[in-house]
Amino acid sequence: MEHENEVLELIEMLYTMVTEAWGVPLGNEKCIVERDKVLNLLDEIKAQLPTELAEAKRVVANRDEYLSSAKREAETIRRNADERAKAIVEEQEIVRAAKQRSNELLTTAETRTRELYRVANAYVDDALRRTEEAINSALNEVHQSRASFRSAAGAAHGMQSPTQVGVLPDDSM
Repeated sequence: MEHENEVLELIEMLYTMVTEAWGVPLGNEKCIVERDKVLNLLDEIKAQLPTELAEAKRVVANRDEYLSSAKREAETIRRNADERAKAIVEEQEIVRAAKQRSNELLTTAETRTRELYRVANAYVDDALRRTEEAINSALNEVHQSRASFRSAAGAAHGMQSPTQVGVLPDDSM
């Protein structure tokens, strides 16, 4: 940075020298300057320019290296972000698939439960119906047996009394 200021100061001195120089009569754009002073300033500027150019090249190279490094870092950050985004999407897909599978299992379980209730109810209803039929059948047999017994008892009644045979009246059974 010092070199930059030196060259600018030298150029400024040269500019001042030309602007303050005496003009030539009848030469509107011409002036008189001290040749040695101007040449000395130009020699100093020439001597400083390679240093300035080298410094400028170094700054440009550093800038290019910095930009290249920044681009690599940005690419790495972008790549990592892409990978993380993919991982998140995959995790979300896994969660979505798990939820879907869970819903399917729940629906299947509910369907099977309803079917089991239906089958169990049908079985119990059928068992109760058969039990009812068996009881009705047994009751009919009891009625028939009782009727047969009454008939037989009525025929025997003429021979013996009901208390002798051990038969009770109709209402006692």
